[in-house]
Amino acid sequence: MTFLLQWLGSAIAIAAAVWIVPGTAFIGGSGAWMSAAAVALFLALINLSIKPLLQVLSLPVSVLTLGIFALVVNALMLELASWLSSNILGTGIYFAGFGSAFFAAIIVSIVGAIVNGLTGAKA
Repeated sequence: MTFLLQWLGSAIAIAAAVWIVPGTAFIGGSGAWMSAAAVALFLALINLSIKPLLQVLSLPVSVLTLGIFALVVNALMLELASWLSSNILGTGIYFAGFGSAFFAAIIVSIVGAIVNGLTGAKA
């Protein structure tokens, strides 16, 4: 049940990011919620598998930038999740550039924390 709540929270956060950040849009033949759910699923899988390794590898740069580089890692993971979902499932998110992905990752983090806090799902 916790996984479903986290997945729903991530899908809501991704939909909010696409709605708020200019230069982002849902792509694919299915509806917006299907795109958000697909990207949220791939983002959860990436956050469990690849993100910890990248965080360890980027630790020296994160220390030098006082943790700001972690936002760059989050943006890269969001772009990777969108790329995987659009190539495997045919639906995802379009980013006009890295700046769009960067600000979308910030929105996904903030809205995801709020929604997961309200639902009681711990990330």
